[in-house]
Amino acid sequence: MSQQSFRRFLPRPRTALSRAILAAALLLGAAATGGVAAYGAGAGAPAERLFWADPHSAAARQAAQWRREGRTDDARLVERIAERPQAVWLHGDGAGAVVRSHVEAAAGAGRTPVLVAYFIPDRDCGAYSSGGARDAAHYRRWIDDFASGLGTHDTYVIIEPDAVAQLVAGCPQADADERYGLLAHAVQRLKSHTNTKVYLDAGNAGWIPDEQRLVAPLRRAGIAGADGFALNVSNFQTDQVSADYGRRLAAALGGGKHFVIDSSRNGNGPYAGTQSWCNPPGRALGTPPTARTGDPALDAYLWVKRPGESDGTCRGGPRAGQWWPEYALGLASRARGQALAASSRG
Repeated sequence: MSQQSFRRFLPRPRTALSRAILAAALLLGAAATGGVAAYGAGAGAPAERLFWADPHSAAARQAAQWRREGRTDDARLVERIAERPQAVWLHGDGAGAVVRSHVEAAAGAGRTPVLVAYFIPDRDCGAYSSGGARDAAHYRRWIDDFASGLGTHDTYVIIEPDAVAQLVAGCPQADADERYGLLAHAVQRLKSHTNTKVYLDAGNAGWIPDEQRLVAPLRRAGIAGADGFALNVSNFQTDQVSADYGRRLAAALGGGKHFVIDSSRNGNGPYAGTQSWCNPPGRALGTPPTARTGDPALDAYLWVKRPGESDGTCRGGPRAGQWWPEYALGLASRARGQALAASSRG
């Protein structure tokens, strides 16, 4: 059974100024009405890091369209996605300008963006999200450009989903020594910005069940210089399973490494049927993004995979990374607990 996960591809960004203005309006407006933008930080709650919600996401555009069309119930459901922070994936040339735009927009709204570097050569081992840099030199230039856009604002960066775990599981077309060297270069360049928190992707608990198999590869990939590692990106393992796995991996790595968990679509856990990684039915939104985890080793729950975007052309879905309104509605309608919070609008 394949454990590949499928990825997000971005539309052209707006200008930094327009993004900042719209992000501030969205988030401040929601906070003023007691809506979901505070992500659980109620009256009298201790201050926590608040992540940035992109006001131009596919979910936000869909919700606005459905409100114009009078589909208010569907719009409210999709707003459960649109109004929560999600990562921005960088996967092509010109990364520095795109990073700068998002970082400045988030800073203007008083929030912290989450970015994903996703351009490693032989990306996804030729599967649905194949592509990436032409060669090692291209990738090094790309990472240097990415880093140039970070500035001094607080930012989270997830480095290369699947890149390490694929080597452990077997990716014959990738040169292991080269890939580990490129990942270590990415860690070093991104961590040269002191307000940037950097997490190397480490797959998920269902892909490499024995976490000990990841220790040496993560060390070769530069984990010593990173804040820690990311788990469950684009996957469906529960928070509990991922947290237990993360604590074991952190202990095995040593050095006080922390981790983050992608909780975007794990509200109902993994699917037990075939093709469990590709648009599985019956899934739900998971824990909303927050840095208040109650676990000193777990830095945050994040929505790294953008809910409602297809995993690939399976089960009637569009190609990987494309917005799929029907799937988004299903994720939102099945959400429980915190993720069921109603939209602050209407």
